Amino acid sequence: MSTTASSSINVSADPAGQPQQLPFLLSSQQGEAARALLSYVASLGLPGPDSQLVAVVVAIRAARGGVDALRALGWQVDDALFDGDDPATPVPVTVPDLAREADHPLPFGKNVRSRVSGWTTRALSAKPVKKLPPAARLAGLFLAAHSTAKLQGQIPPDLPEACRAALPDLRRRGFLAELSEDRCRLDPAVRHLSGMRRPDEEEQAAEPAKAEGKGGLPARPEVRFDAAAWAEWKRAATPALRRHVETVEFCAVCALEPGQVASAFMERVRPQFFSKWIKNACGEWKEAHPDRGPQAAEFTVDFRAEHGHGPSYNQLCSVGWDVCRSVRGFIVQRLLSNEWLTDTSPVPWTLRPGQAAQALGIALPRARGSAVAPPARP
Repeated sequence: MSTTASSSINVSADPAGQPQQLPFLLSSQQGEAARALLSYVASLGLPGPDSQLVAVVVAIRAARGGVDALRALGWQVDDALFDGDDPATPVPVTVPDLAREADHPLPFGKNVRSRVSGWTTRALSAKPVKKLPPAARLAGLFLAAHSTAKLQGQIPPDLPEACRAALPDLRRRGFLAELSEDRCRLDPAVRHLSGMRRPDEEEQAAEPAKAEGKGGLPARPEVRFDAAAWAEWKRAATPALRRHVETVEFCAVCALEPGQVASAFMERVRPQFFSKWIKNACGEWKEAHPDRGPQAAEFTVDFRAEHGHGPSYNQLCSVGWDVCRSVRGFIVQRLLSNEWLTDTSPVPWTLRPGQAAQALGIALPRARGSAVAPPARP
């Protein structure tokens, strides 16, 4: 049973009296990055919302006890963050996890980091929450990041307990219009803070062409297609790899752009970070798809018969699995780990039935006849 509260703030109106909606602060890609940031902070095991809020925004002024908790994790926070005379003077903060080159937990580009940082600041300064305690303000970040453009939100499973207890404050102050045990609805006045929405036509046109799912990593800046470099890359490839590349490149069914194929093969595979939110979403998806392993393997067989090559991660999930891109990469990784699928990593478009599927007779024509005991499902 949900409860409803009238908003304590109003959306601005134009001269004709019609409400004006502020533009969204985050694209769909940037919304994924915001949720990954919040999940990363929730996984740090910090003692309370003070330190968790500092961990999200780093430079925000918060209780000194929160910073002490971060220092216990190895964060190097200068006392000038609180004692400096000029608030505009940057204060260096070193985070060991975020300073390493490999296996970076938040592999975001400069533009994504800037936009998420701006969204964080705007969300925390929104009128309904800016005077609330840290737990409520942090809860506002989580709920905004997990709400759609139509204001519908779901209470994320990794929401800190202290934030969960503060949710009624968000309803009373008008940040939320409705609140139930596991769902919420944003007030229209804070709709622009929503982090879960489908990209509009302009965003779709500007989004870099990405053929392969990369475990939910935000898209990198678009790189201009260099035909000469691509031709040279293919000349240096082995004959077998070159045949595979050209099968994908000239596939009449996929009809992919040359730059799309080139970027998938030429780019360096980046470390993957799967947040707790992604893992929980995958767990819910698994319950609704008990035959996911055989279904995925059979799809790759049929796909190869039609295309001459294996599917990408995104193409595999077009089997009918309605999951967002953030979750697709983790689903495929679990199918690979449990040997329902196999691939020639890191070469894209190479998914095919693994040993668990082959034991059930699901195999490419040349691989039929092998038999091994299937391991546990993902």
